[in-house]
Amino acid sequence: MNQDRLRIRMIIGPTIAILAICLGPLAVAQVVIGEAIPVVVLDEEQGGLVEGGPWSSASLNGRVHILMYVDPDKVKVNAHVEDALAAEGYDRDKVASVAVINMAATWKPNFAIDMLLKKKQEKYPNTLYVRDLQRVLVGAWGLVDDGYHVLVIGRNGEVLFSGVNALSEAQVVQLISTINQHANP
Repeated sequence: MNQDRLRIRMIIGPTIAILAICLGPLAVAQVVIGEAIPVVVLDEEQGGLVEGGPWSSASLNGRVHILMYVDPDKVKVNAHVEDALAAEGYDRDKVASVAVINMAATWKPNFAIDMLLKKKQEKYPNTLYVRDLQRVLVGAWGLVDDGYHVLVIGRNGEVLFSGVNALSEAQVVQLISTINQHANP
């Protein structure tokens, strides 16, 4: 009888471990098109604005927001997307852009990234730059870790578009179409 219990434990233990590994990522929150994102605040040890101070996703209301969640090592992956969006020349009263940098996804020191971000802020003064020091948005929203995630958030905080890593030309067309449709209803 004890041998049977031991065999069962030897089978069940590894099975549970395998299921936890395989299904664990599914337990993380995921962005869903049409649904509002949960409010997240990045402050102090979690991150915040590059210029200093806390950042809250509650600020993603009132306008259409383009949010890019970026691993600093993957910053060039969607340069074509950034160029396409810049070429659109959106009215800043209707469309805003936010770049959230996943600082925990890189080996690069924070001070070096901060220097680059300050230069980017000067180059793109209409983009709000935010630091996520602890992968908060990966856990809270299910954004891609160690990659590049592009979201469009509607005026009421609902997700309108979600694309991961290098966007295809078709995705770029869909992205721009989504922004135009919701910025100019």
